[in-house]
Amino acid sequence: MVRIRLMRMGKKKYPIYRVVAKHNLSPRQGDALEFLGYYDPKRKVGKVNLEAVEKWIQRGAQVTDRAKAIIKLAKKYGGEIKPPEKAGEDK
Repeated sequence: MVRIRLMRMGKKKYPIYRVVAKHNLSPRQGDALEFLGYYDPKRKVGKVNLEAVEKWIQRGAQVTDRAKAIIKLAKKYGGEIKPPEKAGEDK
């Protein structure tokens, strides 16, 4: 079975996650079938290929809870995740 899940990248104490499609029994750092996007939780930015995600879901891939939240954010902004704007900040 294939799952859409997160793969940790980055360095110590500064994680960056890749959204990937991979077999459910493969290790977290193992080979992925396809890279679908990335998410940086510190800067709150990322990008997800929504067309590829839909393709994998139609093929029967399951989405993990955390990956589902990131994909939902990406759909809200059309594929790109942008940091939230701070209140009272002038442009």
